Amino acid sequence: MRFTELPTPCYLIDENKIVQNLAVLHDVARRSGAKILLAQKAFSMFSLYPLLAEYLDGSTASGLFEARLASEHFPGETHVYSPAYAPDEFDEILQYADHIVFNSFNQWKIYGNLARAAGKSCGLRVNPECSTQPKEHAMYDPCGPTSRLGITIANFQPELLDGIEGLHFHTLCEQNSDDLVRTVAAFENRFGKYLKDMKWLNLGGGHHITRDDYDVEVLVECVKYLRGKYGVEVYLEPGEAVVLNAGYLVSTVLEVMKNHAHIAILDTAAPCHMPDVLEVPYRPPVFRAAEGHKKAFTYTLTGRSCLAGDVIGEYSFDNMLRPGDQVTFEDMALYTMVKTNTFNGVPLPNIALRRADGTDEIVRTFGYEDFKNRLS
Repeated sequence: MRFTELPTPCYLIDENKIVQNLAVLHDVARRSGAKILLAQKAFSMFSLYPLLAEYLDGSTASGLFEARLASEHFPGETHVYSPAYAPDEFDEILQYADHIVFNSFNQWKIYGNLARAAGKSCGLRVNPECSTQPKEHAMYDPCGPTSRLGITIANFQPELLDGIEGLHFHTLCEQNSDDLVRTVAAFENRFGKYLKDMKWLNLGGGHHITRDDYDVEVLVECVKYLRGKYGVEVYLEPGEAVVLNAGYLVSTVLEVMKNHAHIAILDTAAPCHMPDVLEVPYRPPVFRAAEGHKKAFTYTLTGRSCLAGDVIGEYSFDNMLRPGDQVTFEDMALYTMVKTNTFNGVPLPNIALRRADGTDEIVRTFGYEDFKNRLS
């Protein structure tokens, strides 16, 4: 059975599932009083921004281009944070941003007067030094001992807080609310005394709010506690939670071969279309398949690039795979389209939307010029 009749490879985003996630987030905002923003670094499909803006208060950006995209397509607040701002971009960023978050007091000293003169609400990112990441993800830990993300208490300079209206921390990744509670306690221990003079607190992203086993009630009570104790506006900026389980990467089998194991070569490619498979590493679920040898026919799924390591993983199916069969990867909205590339000349996937009525529609196609124009 084919998942869709659209040409592959193709990202397919399910509008109904997006709305289900947004409804959960909107309910959290209503009950807790938090403002919830889309983290564009995870999902930047701007054709859906009007829909997202019906439920969310705005979006976050990591630099100039995301800030401009938000300004052009996402109604509501635009918050910008960067580990370090480029001098030739900052003036333009000020045209699009409402909140500017600085990663160090040095950045604040360089750009703070410009931001304040432009009427922006300025904040600092802090590092509560509370690691909640598993050891195998240590290189991605924002609270690790050599992290460049945020100001530690040893480097905090309270004498320079004049003009700072908020504090920000982002330490979670696909985590439940118990890790947030631990982090908030560490944050309060180190930085809580500075909140009394602030207008807002941003709890960052990584909150897996729309996951089935996420404890929403703990999150709601945590936000209410912070708002009540410190009198601040509280922001959350999820990325994955907005589009969790709402996207697919539909591919087609090009070739099947055997070399000690059965191998299927697809018209997609891990380094080009799902780089987190190689970088994190991340193992996406596959529609009507299982990881490993749980079903009758097991294949190592690979991509079409010439990279020897273009291997997605081992999956089993009820039936043999043949050229022309579809293989559909699930939960592929987040950190996919934003990371695509044309390494080895592999074409970019189409982008399609499954409308609320169940019909599939291609909203963006790519071709040779998209490959060529990135080069010289």
